Amino acid sequence: MKLYDLEASGNCYKVRLFAALANIELEKVPVDFLNGAHKQPPLSDMNPLGQLPVLEDGAQVFRDSQAILVYLAGAYGGLAWWPAHPQGQAEIVQWLSFAANEVQHSLCAARLVQKFGYDLDQSAALAKAPAVLALLDAHLQRHDWLALGRPTIADCAVYPYVVLSPEGGVELEPYSHVARWMKRMEELPGFLPKP
Repeated sequence: MKLYDLEASGNCYKVRLFAALANIELEKVPVDFLNGAHKQPPLSDMNPLGQLPVLEDGAQVFRDSQAILVYLAGAYGGLAWWPAHPQGQAEIVQWLSFAANEVQHSLCAARLVQKFGYDLDQSAALAKAPAVLALLDAHLQRHDWLALGRPTIADCAVYPYVVLSPEGGVELEPYSHVARWMKRMEELPGFLPKP
């Protein structure tokens, strides 16, 4: 399997983190992002959106970090990471959506502006961040993990942009339950530290 990868990307980190935790071998193919390789063939043929990561597994090609997490967990990760029952799947998917929406438009967006100079509204992203982190903190006050009472791809989807959020000017210190969850993540066998 090949992961078309950008080391600094939080979305690529989600996939690398899960693969490390689940002991799934990936061949990482670095993409020359600055020169636009992600928007040119063959990558633009694999993902017309021109985004990373992209996963190639034989004839199968997947774009979007959340979709790649579901595929890897379902195909290679075993039932611990992606359960067979719809209730457990839904519990996980609600956190994948949280990562793709609330986290993306707050913690991730603020980092994209501050670290990479993206033309996004950083003040709006920073204004959203406390509510996103407060919701996460409240959930983690009652639960050790985001879904199913154990580590799942839900945690792998949300963790990267939380741990990277100080690079966007977001302060994590007020969120003690988030901090304890991050520590639990970092103590998992096979954990891959942030880039």
